[in-house]
Amino acid sequence: MNSIVELEHVHVARGNNLVLHDLSLRIDRGEHLAILGPNGCGKSTLLKTITCELYPVVRPETRVRIMGRERWDLTELKRRMGVVAAELPGRQTLSITGFDAILTGFFSSSTLWPNLSVTNLMRELAEDILAQVNAESLRDIAVGEMSAGQQRRIMIGRAMAGTSSKDSDRSVQMLLLDEPSNAMDLAAQQDLREMLRRLAQRGTAILLITHHIADILPEIDRIVMMNSGHIVADGSKEDLLTAHQLGTLFGREITLIERDGYWNAW
Repeated sequence: MNSIVELEHVHVARGNNLVLHDLSLRIDRGEHLAILGPNGCGKSTLLKTITCELYPVVRPETRVRIMGRERWDLTELKRRMGVVAAELPGRQTLSITGFDAILTGFFSSSTLWPNLSVTNLMRELAEDILAQVNAESLRDIAVGEMSAGQQRRIMIGRAMAGTSSKDSDRSVQMLLLDEPSNAMDLAAQQDLREMLRRLAQRGTAILLITHHIADILPEIDRIVMMNSGHIVADGSKEDLLTAHQLGTLFGREITLIERDGYWNAW
């Protein structure tokens, strides 16, 4: 099985509004890609469709397969895909430490409820994850006392915990990140991007959803452009990260520069 995501002729409605229109997309194992588009274009709806939080309109031609399967128990799927939402942590997560927040990823819970049993293996993996996201110093600090950038590190670690396993056949290391640099200052954005680069270089597949060009890591080599619920372009970074393509996507004249593998536009 080479593909993680297979969507064919997918239409998704939210309420009475059709948000995704006849969308087809395939993502293979090991790919690093960015889904790029203006606010309100359907990027987050696409993410929720991939994670089976939203379901497509039933049509004969529609097909959704995630890691080769058409049906999933959501708890099991969350253990295979690590999702980092655009929103910062909820109230219950804010009151626990960074280490405990990462442990909650093994259970897809907002806090460590009394009925949950944390094993020694989970603690060992959580310590490894703290090191991977460069958050050892946040181990015993309450999530609510952290900066936005520090919270984002812990939430990425939490997502990684959900996909961690000593058995590589049971674990798919893929992170799906929705607008990861929201609410961060410039230094925190740079730290986050360098951390994600290290994860990508270690083999963690990255699916990045953003409207910030600067979020696109040098390791990302495929761009999917969305507008008004449609995929309007899908190709290599070299072909699509151009002033003309971005200007067409965002409806503005764009100036684009590249430095050290990162791109900036204004």
